[in-house]
Amino acid sequence: MADITRYDPFGDLDDLFRGFFVRPMAVEGKPHLQIKMDVSETEKAYVIKAELPGVNKEDINITIDGNQVAVSAEVKEEKEAREGEKLLRQERYFGKVYRAFSLAQDVDEGTATARYNNGVLELTLPKKQAASAKKLRVD
Repeated sequence: MADITRYDPFGDLDDLFRGFFVRPMAVEGKPHLQIKMDVSETEKAYVIKAELPGVNKEDINITIDGNQVAVSAEVKEEKEAREGEKLLRQERYFGKVYRAFSLAQDVDEGTATARYNNGVLELTLPKKQAASAKKLRVD
């Protein structure tokens, strides 16, 4: 028996335009810096792990608005010059990075937590309880 799947004619467009407007500018000889994320879900919360190597925790900004989450950070270049030494190539980078996404359910920002350890930002975003419907009595 054949499997039936729903065809989404715009499904590939999301991948095509992902990061198109928010892509950091490239500096010649320096790589693009992107925030790579793992997103998982439990019954009560979303857990996001984001790679932010070389970032100080003071330079990380997280905003939550309903089901919209945005993470931005600033990577600062460290200059290390030693006397009598010539720098041949430098592959460390600096600049600002930004990533925003929507979750399926609103986040309870009052109980959300963020931890940063060894270049990995871990967000625990509890789901906001849906308001129960209230039945009104007609007088």
